[in-house]
Amino acid sequence: MHPVEFIEKKRDGGTHGAAELREWIEAYVAGEVPDYQMAAWLMAVYFQGMSPEETAGLTLAMAYSGEVLDLSSLGKTVDKHSSGGVGDKTTLVVAPILAAAGLVVAKMSGRGLAHTGGTIDKLESIPGWRAELSDEEFMRQAREVGLVIAGQSKNLAPADGKMYALRDVTGTVPSIPLIASSIMSKKLAAGARIITLDVKVGRGAFMKNVDDARRLAELMVGIGRHAGRDVRAVLSQMDQPLGRAVGNAIEVREAIATLNGEGPRDLEELSLALAEEALEAAGIEKERAAAVWRSGAALDRLRAFIEAQGGDGRVVEEPERLELAPDVFELRASEDGVVAALDAYRVGMATLRLGGGRERKNAPIDHGVGVYLLKKIGEPVRAGEVLARVHHRGGRGLEEALELLGSAYELAETATPPPLLLDVVA
Repeated sequence: MHPVEFIEKKRDGGTHGAAELREWIEAYVAGEVPDYQMAAWLMAVYFQGMSPEETAGLTLAMAYSGEVLDLSSLGKTVDKHSSGGVGDKTTLVVAPILAAAGLVVAKMSGRGLAHTGGTIDKLESIPGWRAELSDEEFMRQAREVGLVIAGQSKNLAPADGKMYALRDVTGTVPSIPLIASSIMSKKLAAGARIITLDVKVGRGAFMKNVDDARRLAELMVGIGRHAGRDVRAVLSQMDQPLGRAVGNAIEVREAIATLNGEGPRDLEELSLALAEEALEAAGIEKERAAAVWRSGAALDRLRAFIEAQGGDGRVVEEPERLELAPDVFELRASEDGVVAALDAYRVGMATLRLGGGRERKNAPIDHGVGVYLLKKIGEPVRAGEVLARVHHRGGRGLEEALELLGSAYELAETATPPPLLLDVVA
């Protein structure tokens, strides 16, 4: 490996082969390529791009840079991933549905960063629930419950962890090939044969427009096909938050309500769409998703999953066991109108200011704070009526949060909710 020649090749618009990409990644993980040379190469990729074949080669090299889980003994395994959003608790709804429908959901999840939430953070609001499992515990729960969600293993695609940290501080995060390889390397290393992706589009998403989101989705589906996996991607709107709850405990409450048939319509619609794509990929009739949802089997599976990982399963019947911050402020409308915009990014940042998110990795968070949106796009509001209910703890971050929430709402004489489901790539 000659790092400078490798960097110059991409800098000048050249194309890397799979073998040299594998050698490059192996040398980087082994410490033979220093961070400053990897950073230079990442910047070259940012400007020159990569072909689909190169991106697939990079992804496989990253996936096999560490441990690769073998889930072949578990039958039909499925993983579901979201590209990041605000109020996105679909995993907590979709995973129990798929498990109840006969698939095995064996999933590694991450924590939230900045304005986007993380599935592990939400689940850790459940008393006693633990994210850290040994390989033996992970596999045993997958077999016995059909559903396991664990924290990201440090041994899984370690090249991605090192490269993402560099991208974060070198301005190379918004590169579609690098985003695709980062997401898919972890998914391939995690071992599932079926992968369902929820690619967010809009103000609260990394992809701001449909064209870029479709390019990312097509690239990830192609990578999966190259690796022998069945990958499907749903493009969904993230101009406004998904559902009405934004936070951690408050989102788990909403997910439970949704599995009880009492959730917000948009969360139900997207969850069902994602579940149906996974079932079709597995050769199961998509109508089974709604059937196990209506029967209560998915809710039962959620409880079994929570208890298997040490959590208090009573939260399924008694969601009030999920503690919310005791102090509440109601944001009220100053005039009559119809909600014309509800900026997902600003709502996410408001929750962050309250202490419900983190601006650096491993920072502690408050699981009880959050925002409940009583009014969303297309809904009428009267002057003095409550727009949003803010759960805070002793006023921490409340002033900033209210400023962000106030500017997130825009009223007009008329408005129509934007479509939620934008496209499917398979």
